[in-house]
Amino acid sequence: MDAFSIPMEHDMPEGNRIISYKTAIQEATDQAMMHDSRVFVIGLDADDPSGMFGSLKNLSCQERVIGTPISENAVCGIAMGAALAGQRPICIHLRVDFLMSAMDIIVNYIAKWRYMFGGRVHVPLVIRAVIGRGWGCAAQHAQALHGLFAHIPGLQVVMPAFPYAAKGLLLSAIQDDNPVIIIEHRRLYDQKGHVPSEMFGLPLGKGYLMRKGRSLSIVAASLAVIDTLSAVDSNDIDADVIDLRSIAPLDMEIIRSSVKKTGKLLVVDYAYPFCGIASEICARVAETSFSDLRQPLARITFPNCSVPASGILEKAYYPSAKTIAKKALEMIK
Repeated sequence: MDAFSIPMEHDMPEGNRIISYKTAIQEATDQAMMHDSRVFVIGLDADDPSGMFGSLKNLSCQERVIGTPISENAVCGIAMGAALAGQRPICIHLRVDFLMSAMDIIVNYIAKWRYMFGGRVHVPLVIRAVIGRGWGCAAQHAQALHGLFAHIPGLQVVMPAFPYAAKGLLLSAIQDDNPVIIIEHRRLYDQKGHVPSEMFGLPLGKGYLMRKGRSLSIVAASLAVIDTLSAVDSNDIDADVIDLRSIAPLDMEIIRSSVKKTGKLLVVDYAYPFCGIASEICARVAETSFSDLRQPLARITFPNCSVPASGILEKAYYPSAKTIAKKALEMIK
């Protein structure tokens, strides 16, 4: 078969089948490759036995997994060319930092091709990149740059927080006719959750309400969702918790609806503060929902400096569930 269609889901599932985040990515990749001969994987260490932290191990169509030299710009260019020729490549990068070497091809070509040709040309390309922290990864191997990519018209950016979303968003991205960047946090790879065995998709550009409350709206993405849920559950905080899932497009409808109910907004974004996603959300809420607010907007982000290498400094640098709980309780009280 050279094409596949998948049903679109919306709600988190319940069931007995529990798998890890990395297994969900592996399963989505495997199913897509088996159902569509145009799907292939390419990138540095794509064919390494470690399988990109386990997310590419034991694929059924291993002949369509292509390992490459260290040349990110060239690899993204090859993937773009394949996409323009009708293939559906998944271009992998072990670190999101490595995408900096491919910014010319991503920003000036992949993102703009459809626009420059009046919508007649599509680039069905998925770029997977990993965020990491710990191990002394420091300034060049632990950045979170989703706000940078979301800034570019023509790029869709998603950040799954749970195994269910990891599978559903990846399958939707592979099927989409336009470029999608999927940013995965390494600390989520061993997290487990309910995931259907069959193929399914999640809509790109839609968030999900994880918890319901009336006193505060908390918006987060990726690992920050896990820490937010921990903060809310451990401290019995009465809050809406919204998992963005998609950074670009941004689901402002679910955010505005929550703010209208609670009158208070806290945005948790594990990234630099200046010109980030937290800033964008706060600006949009201030523009469209100012009359619903009962107190100033609030953000929790990284400090405005590069990531330190020291373990002691890391603890001071990164926000945590404790940080979120403290701020949320202050806002409610």
